[in-house]
Amino acid sequence: MNTMEIERLLKIGIELSANADSDNLMREIVDVAMDLTDCDAGTLYILENDTLVFHIMVTLSMGIDQGGHGEKISLPPVALRPTNVCARSALDKALFNIEDVYEDQRFDFSGPRKYDAITGYRTQSMLVIPMLDDKGDAIGVLQLLNAKNAAGETVPFPKECEHVIQSLASQAAIRLTNLNYSREITRLLESMVQVLSTAIDARSPYNANHTKNMARYGKNFLTWLREHVPEKALTEEEEREFLMAVWLHDVGKLGIALSVMDKSCRIEGFEDAIRQRFEMIDLLTEIQWLRGNCTQEEYESVKADLKEALETIGTANVVGFLQDDLLAKVQAIAARHYVDKEGQEKPWLTDAELENLSVRKGTLTAQERAIMESHVVLTRKMLERMHFSKGYSHVTRWASNHHELLNGSGYPQHLTAKDLSFEERLLTILDVFDALTANDRPYKKAMPPERAISILRSMVEEGKVDGEIVELFVESHAWEEGEKKCEDQKET
Repeated sequence: MNTMEIERLLKIGIELSANADSDNLMREIVDVAMDLTDCDAGTLYILENDTLVFHIMVTLSMGIDQGGHGEKISLPPVALRPTNVCARSALDKALFNIEDVYEDQRFDFSGPRKYDAITGYRTQSMLVIPMLDDKGDAIGVLQLLNAKNAAGETVPFPKECEHVIQSLASQAAIRLTNLNYSREITRLLESMVQVLSTAIDARSPYNANHTKNMARYGKNFLTWLREHVPEKALTEEEEREFLMAVWLHDVGKLGIALSVMDKSCRIEGFEDAIRQRFEMIDLLTEIQWLRGNCTQEEYESVKADLKEALETIGTANVVGFLQDDLLAKVQAIAARHYVDKEGQEKPWLTDAELENLSVRKGTLTAQERAIMESHVVLTRKMLERMHFSKGYSHVTRWASNHHELLNGSGYPQHLTAKDLSFEERLLTILDVFDALTANDRPYKKAMPPERAISILRSMVEEGKVDGEIVELFVESHAWEEGEKKCEDQKET
């Protein structure tokens, strides 16, 4: 091999190393090999399930160019039988340089002969090279046909080109193997993250589908964006990174007590104590009546008040929003006192019970809400301890900022519009939309999408979320699937 060939091979090696798409890489291998040998045709097979599968097939003189970019070649795979030259090359990890396939007696060339008879092509010289990875295992075979001389005549492949093509095939095989390793590692990471996320959601029956829904909405939206608003679309790598952030955005909930996460009503955990106390007040009052310390009318009045109080508490416990009049009734109940059997005066409701019953919206007290909101801080701390590759370098930031709002009213850092990227804004919208439409939340009923969209638009008016992204999301119908989605989009 002369200096020029070495330099050319090194340059090709650099180009192959820079190619991160396996389809493009396989096509480049065939193109470069054909160019180096001045041949008319090239075929690249990849070893799959103990067969050689056609991936690239090019014949210049016949205008054939098949395979690559997901395109499948319809020819059946080649079985690993030693009578087939390509199979033998893979099995023995050996190079075969054949001057004329019609005269070679070592292999069964009935296939090429039938092809020639049908097409009028003349298969003559053949160079078959195994593609060996860094462990020396065959991952495929490169087959070149009909080398040409300066006059364009078909000639045997020169011996001196064998080492060059072997080196090329080896470099390409190692690069393909590394790409496969990279994809496998990525798939492993993504599957582990999805399993972790599913486990987080499954930890609480009231959050069972949240992340899965968000990932589905996000994927549908990004696909729609790529097809309908390409100037706003993310790259394939950015999409993968964004969906990783979606899957991990609630990982901090692992550190939140289930008594807070699963609190389905305002006085969860207090109901039995209140009921038993009211039964005790009833009995103590009845004893006072029987002892003559109060009238029957007074006893009956207390009994009726206790019944009404329990009904009021029951309503306040589960109502979506606590109105002023209902809160006033709860406070009036808490202000009443009774005398216990030791003669101590005590309130009908404890301070903790009153605090919980006084929650205006939702089920959590201010202290419990602070604990719940701390999950985003925990998310950041946990993700900062993970080693993300360059392709996932934004995951920690995007995942931890899904409760930040454009006007600074979000949490925990109170970031504003200038601080928040497209991905962070989108993640927030997906989170809000699913929280509103979810049918597995104990403290509220599921909203129809139309109502959730109305609330998102009101949040736009308040300067909290990105209006352009909200409208694109609405137009995409990303929360719908299949035929219904297509029908709705036609109607709009």
